[in-house]
Amino acid sequence: MTSYQHIILGTGQATGTLLGKLIPTGESIAVIEGHKVGGSCVNYGCTPTKTMVASARAIHKARQGDQYGFSAGKIEVDYGRIRNRMNTVRNESNEGLENWMTDTENVTLIKEWGAFTGPKTIRAGSEEITGEHIYINTGTKPFAPPIKGLESVSWMDSERLLNLEELPKHLVIIGGGYIGVEFSQVYRRFGSEVTVIQRGEQLMPNEDEDIASAIQDILEDEGVTIHCNSEATQVQKKNGGIEVEITSGEIIRGSHLLVAAGRRPNSDAINPEAAGLELDERGFIKVDDYCRTGVDGVFAVGDVNGEGAFTHTSVNDAEIVLDYIGDGVRAISQRETIYALFSDPPLGRVGMSEKQAMDEGKKVLKATMPMSKISRAKEMGETKGFAKLLVDADTDLILGAAILGPGGDEIINMFAAIMHSGIPCREYRKVVLVHPTVSELMPYVLDGLEPV
Repeated sequence: MTSYQHIILGTGQATGTLLGKLIPTGESIAVIEGHKVGGSCVNYGCTPTKTMVASARAIHKARQGDQYGFSAGKIEVDYGRIRNRMNTVRNESNEGLENWMTDTENVTLIKEWGAFTGPKTIRAGSEEITGEHIYINTGTKPFAPPIKGLESVSWMDSERLLNLEELPKHLVIIGGGYIGVEFSQVYRRFGSEVTVIQRGEQLMPNEDEDIASAIQDILEDEGVTIHCNSEATQVQKKNGGIEVEITSGEIIRGSHLLVAAGRRPNSDAINPEAAGLELDERGFIKVDDYCRTGVDGVFAVGDVNGEGAFTHTSVNDAEIVLDYIGDGVRAISQRETIYALFSDPPLGRVGMSEKQAMDEGKKVLKATMPMSKISRAKEMGETKGFAKLLVDADTDLILGAAILGPGGDEIINMFAAIMHSGIPCREYRKVVLVHPTVSELMPYVLDGLEPV
């Protein structure tokens, strides 16, 4: 049995952060990966999907030439070239990470599936290894809901959709969360007919109704068909395509089916019982504020611990673990919830939603500003969406922000810094920002604060 000072199980985005600090120590490191190096972000998440989003946006803007004073003629979409561009970008990231590990003297990359055989031992293929520190970074997998007939059709998750070589004629999407919303707009802009089936009252159920409604309007304006308060009850093959029956009894006929109904942790495949790991009711590995599992020297980072579902929270988990080992002070409880929906326009969100703040009994002040009142948005011809700021009336601190509009995914980072630094909103109102930008109007949004 080979012993290592560090074993990393899985190669999601936390792994690169861990390696960046562990490699210079010269200590021995084993990295175990049974699938593609880089995890979901590099292979079928952030990197390829945002490359596709960029292509879809370019196509969309070209079609809007008349609005900007030019004619681009007939826009022809070459899906093969779009996919080639996507694959070039994601393969560079995948291969770069793998080459870094294989070319580093104190790192051993084991390309096998790994599972615990004891608290500090892991079997990877035919090899059993042990480690002083073990970092579980196995991420999540797509969830297939119990729909009659689903197992009989060639349904796709995001990975299989991105590997599909032909452009779907009619893409039916089960699930109106972030994945479903992003893909619906992308493939509609590529020329596919798109239908979204969402079982809840609104798209993106974690968002406030005003945000979800605005995004639904944007999608429907582009020709996406959306069925809310609907569940897929049965799926079957029919005439070379698929038929999806929903709760109303309506039959939706499509060429391809994407299931985007959520994800589940990859904890079941690593034999957590042998390691003494404790799971919650959803299968996530329980951790404390420092990503410790309760088994000495064993940490769980990234999506598998249920403390975040994003690349940036995975990276932060790794930083928290490295801080803990090095006597630092970072902790999970210190970070604000922050994320973006990469629709067009994008949504950036940080802190509490309006509903969350009210449910927690906060004394909330709210202000909104439509993008149609922001000069830079009008100059760019991108006036859909709005900014919403929530402030605690008792402390004058920002509770949360939602920016749906041009640059919303970037502007939201400014609010994360303000909230982390504890800057009262009256001080933020005094800041002078560059003109003409969308972000320069954000302090002025506060002038409209009113009690909720």
